[in-house]
Amino acid sequence: MRTVLILLFSTLFAAVLAACGRTPLQEQQAYVFGTRVEVVIASAEAEQGRQAIAAVLREFDRMHRAYHAWQPSELSALNEAIAAGRPHTVSPELAELIRDAQQLSARGDYLFDPGIGQLIRLWGFQADEFKAELPPPDAIAAWLANKPSLADIVVDGTTVRSRNRAVALDFGGYLKGVALDRAAAILRAQGIRNALINIGGNVMALGNREGRAWRVGIQHPRQPGPLATVQLADGEAIGTSGDYQRFFEVDGKRYPHLLDPRRGYPADHTQAVTVLIPAGPRAGTLSDAVSKPIFIAGPEQWQDLAGKMGATQVLRVDAAGRIFITTALKQRLELLGQPADIAVVP
Repeated sequence: MRTVLILLFSTLFAAVLAACGRTPLQEQQAYVFGTRVEVVIASAEAEQGRQAIAAVLREFDRMHRAYHAWQPSELSALNEAIAAGRPHTVSPELAELIRDAQQLSARGDYLFDPGIGQLIRLWGFQADEFKAELPPPDAIAAWLANKPSLADIVVDGTTVRSRNRAVALDFGGYLKGVALDRAAAILRAQGIRNALINIGGNVMALGNREGRAWRVGIQHPRQPGPLATVQLADGEAIGTSGDYQRFFEVDGKRYPHLLDPRRGYPADHTQAVTVLIPAGPRAGTLSDAVSKPIFIAGPEQWQDLAGKMGATQVLRVDAAGRIFITTALKQRLELLGQPADIAVVP
């Protein structure tokens, strides 16, 4: 799933290049995980930078192919076994990904649930292009009756089985964050200290650019350009879940890819949620997985859920365009333009 938090490469990147005249930048883009990825390295050793970026992109491509939800992959083979009611042996890496995703799902009250692949397919979001077509209500009702969830999965070593044949794994809301952490580890192992990694809007900063923190922009969900910018310290990650990138419209109503497993329909009370995660070994993973349950939770629950998941730096734009920012994040944001309705919350 593509979440969008722009790096301001159309405007800010030119300024970065000018400001970093003494330290050359190596930058490369690719298309994996169904989205654009960018790796920028500030290093005087150009060849070292190019080799490090190549290593990162190779790992992204490997993960993309291994865990694709609807093309032949290790993940799709597991889903076929689950649908047939068979236990299936997976790689140690996939077994660990499932265990980790289960823990994150439980913390988010299963509003983030990679076990709802069948629902994602019903809505047509397991595709590169979406049809403006609603699924049959009886199909949604049947899916809800089965109540498939990642909680139904049992992992015993590298053997995976499910108590529910309706479970289908889709790591679209999780894998980009894991890939951020992998990229950071690869870059550091290759001696890179200053870099910016962007995977479809999930961004991690390493080090700085000539002593100044990297600055990224938070996309406005209904207007071109950023709503705000924020500086990222070494190891911090930021991610946004929004209804404005992967969606379709029917009779003037927007249906985004962010599905509420309690109802079987897309969440319609939120335009965007951004979370900023402090530096840590799983900052990238959390930047991807934490924003989604907060987005889906709704106006009465999002703050409690954010607290439960340890997210203190959160920005939420509701369906009416009202902006809610936690105190911890408000202190760091530079809001652009004249945002209309802003509330600062604990």
